[in-house]
Amino acid sequence: MNTTELQRIKQRYNIVGNCDALNRALDVALQVSPTDLSVLIVGESGVGKEIIPRVIHDNSPRRREKYFAINCGSIPEGTIDSELFGHEKGSFTGAIGESEGYFGVANKGTIFLDEVGELPLATQARLLRVLETGEYIRVGGTKVMKTDVRIVAATNVNMQKAISEGRFREDLYYRLNTIPIQMPPLRERGEDIILLFRLFALQMAEKYRLPKITLTEDAKRVMLKYKWPGNVRQLKNITEQMSVLSQQREIDSEALLHYIPQDPESTMLATINNGTGEHSYENEREMLFKVIYDTRNSLADMRREIGALRKQLDDANELNSSIIARSTQQQSMPTVYSNADGESVSSVASMGIQDAVAEEIKEPETLNLEDIGRQMIEKALERNGGNRKKAAQELGISDRTLYRRIKQYGLD
Repeated sequence: MNTTELQRIKQRYNIVGNCDALNRALDVALQVSPTDLSVLIVGESGVGKEIIPRVIHDNSPRRREKYFAINCGSIPEGTIDSELFGHEKGSFTGAIGESEGYFGVANKGTIFLDEVGELPLATQARLLRVLETGEYIRVGGTKVMKTDVRIVAATNVNMQKAISEGRFREDLYYRLNTIPIQMPPLRERGEDIILLFRLFALQMAEKYRLPKITLTEDAKRVMLKYKWPGNVRQLKNITEQMSVLSQQREIDSEALLHYIPQDPESTMLATINNGTGEHSYENEREMLFKVIYDTRNSLADMRREIGALRKQLDDANELNSSIIARSTQQQSMPTVYSNADGESVSSVASMGIQDAVAEEIKEPETLNLEDIGRQMIEKALERNGGNRKKAAQELGISDRTLYRRIKQYGLD
């Protein structure tokens, strides 16, 4: 490890810290810079992974060419292929012209794919082809394009777990992971925490012309014991909050605890740890499954209730339609027959069903449809000697509807 070169890099990129893990990550970045090997940077969110690809590019033969940093997790799945590999005119709605994509524009340069673990599987297949052959096809195109791009990727995802769950291609992982670089979490960097605090406090004081805040010894001990789940990003945010909001410029442990979350779960990088230092989502998964299960049961209950209501409405509509039809027939469709003298006479055909219907609805102002329905069923059963099938045929309703109405009206 070249100490002089390492210090030069730290000064150039404003990197603060002396822990061995950080120095090792920077040393690997410097050694791999002159090559075209793919690099995969692994580390938790907020540890500063974005510095490494910049160091690699600026110290490589490609330093005079273009450098693009792309957050794969922020591009919608439907457009990410077009963003990366370009598209032809008219290949999809809104494609009013052709596009080269990042791989076309960055030819001879470097592309940094942040959150590469979020790439869709189809895009992973395209990326693998670029890594292996330097070839790709634009969205909607047929012509094979060539590019010479150095790829540096980063992720905070457990890649082995993603591979086992089928969310990431194993062959692409090994292709990207030619040179792995591990960025240490802040909680493992020891005194670097205090050095970073001093840097952020100084930056705030200079930017906003404020008295610089400092830490007492007991506050430093709190800083070193805290788990820093948000890593360097969280430390910077807390330092900025204290610089602006704290009335006292010397921060003791009591004042510091007002800015550091005190929820026990928030002081852990992962609320559940499987003993390997990797995040485990077992509890979160169980909670999600419970919510899904409860929701599914609620939906099933709602479907049953809606189905029962729909049957009741169908039965009511069917019976009411029968009542109205028979009432209309009684009032507007008399039967014409000849008397003994051969004269045409308008009258009801017989004293059978139609007389019964007329009797059932002769006082509609005092009866609602449910009362009329009950009376019609009673009369139909009486005329048919209790034969439900014949009564249903006479009423013009199904057997099942009649049985439900009999049970509803308590006629059984």
